[in-house]
Amino acid sequence: MSYFDSSYIAKFYLDEPESEAVRRLAESLGQVRCAVIGQIEVAAVFHRKLREGAFHAGAFREVMAQFADDCGQGLWTWLPLTTALAARAAAAFARLPRPVFLRAADALHLICAQEHGLPEIYTNDRHMSAAARHFRLKPMTVTPR
Repeated sequence: MSYFDSSYIAKFYLDEPESEAVRRLAESLGQVRCAVIGQIEVAAVFHRKLREGAFHAGAFREVMAQFADDCGQGLWTWLPLTTALAARAAAAFARLPRPVFLRAADALHLICAQEHGLPEIYTNDRHMSAAARHFRLKPMTVTPR
């Protein structure tokens, strides 16, 4: 079992650098987990692509339908966010060293992965990668850094 942040899940559907490697990795892992907020974040990525003109309306509808179908088929395992998990994410900021930059949603992803005993998190986000060690997680990518 592995944890993908939402940018990795979005790459599965997009034609971007590393997308093919992300698809191969996801298929080889069999089960990929992400906090349920990732489901919303992925949809937001697709909408941003529509807004910016990278998708036309038909392509946007297709990718949203494929994503919804994949979610329904269990390709992605969405982990729940509870009030206890949110409290742990909020409390984590008190322990972070001053120079660590971490967004609120990224803290939720890191705490969620940690809470579910997943030792690694796949992300391309440099801030999340840098913060991961403070959550006893190993940041991973499909390409060497």
